[in-house]
Amino acid sequence: MFQYLLRRLLLIIPLFIGITLITFVVIHLAPGEPVEMQTALSPKASAKTRERLREFYGLDKPLHVQYANWVKKMARFDFGRSFAPDGRPVIDKIREAIPVTLSINFIALILEFGLAIPIGILAATHRDTLVDKGITVFVFLGFAIPTFWLALVLMYICGVKLNILPISGLHSLGANKLTGLAWLWDMAKHLILPLGVATFGSLASLSRYTRSTMLDVFGQDYITTARAKGLPERIVIFRHALRNGLLPIITILGFSLPGLIGGSVIFETIFAIPGMGRLFYMGVMSRDYPLVMGILVIGAFLTLTGNLLADLAYAVADPRIRRGNTA
Repeated sequence: MFQYLLRRLLLIIPLFIGITLITFVVIHLAPGEPVEMQTALSPKASAKTRERLREFYGLDKPLHVQYANWVKKMARFDFGRSFAPDGRPVIDKIREAIPVTLSINFIALILEFGLAIPIGILAATHRDTLVDKGITVFVFLGFAIPTFWLALVLMYICGVKLNILPISGLHSLGANKLTGLAWLWDMAKHLILPLGVATFGSLASLSRYTRSTMLDVFGQDYITTARAKGLPERIVIFRHALRNGLLPIITILGFSLPGLIGGSVIFETIFAIPGMGRLFYMGVMSRDYPLVMGILVIGAFLTLTGNLLADLAYAVADPRIRRGNTA
């Protein structure tokens, strides 16, 4: 097991370097530069002023030199300073935004898996019945409806027409005067719509995937043998079938980690939530290279960590994987 873990850890290093290199090149090839974005609305900005700004930001150097300088800073865990007018360190901006995003998405992830897996098992155990067909219609509605459209509709109905839920931010005006449960309830009301939108859109794929894997497991010989022995159906499903049926779900859980940041762009922007998704969107729009790279590095780290955790979970569940024998 230790050798398997060591091999996976060593593989992360070249993968991480490759991801950062490709990302760095791609964002610099995108049309527009920070200097152009900053001086576009300033008629007094001359060509000399733009050139000085490019020198100030280090954009006058060749791309490979810029990347080498960025890597040197990253080796010291220095994300650099934002190209935004405030010029704040990128790490400070990320430090303020990342707790919001991770908290919201962690709750959404629990809701997604906590609802989708039971829904998938229920559909599999009631295959081709009205229950299965009803679940299929429900979850595919969530798959077909665009997230941004659903968010806007819910904002209009719940926030404008019925006025029962807030539609933006994390707190109401004057929430700093609230204490204890009143403060938590105010935040909870603001999170109902974002969490509902984030969860509903993910139920379809995960629940159908769970249904498919459980149906495959139900067709295995050991499940037939367990039923032939007279074991209760509850034990057959949850003790024998579920463990093997959840092995492919482990992979999805691993790949869900980078989605803790990347999947927040839409609903954080729509609901004006001050998290990493909204910060990333603003950084891309303003061509704030240090900010975008800082957020993407965290996304790459979460992706590789998710893959590693998924591989380790596979190895724990299936000894053949950690011994290198999949036959």
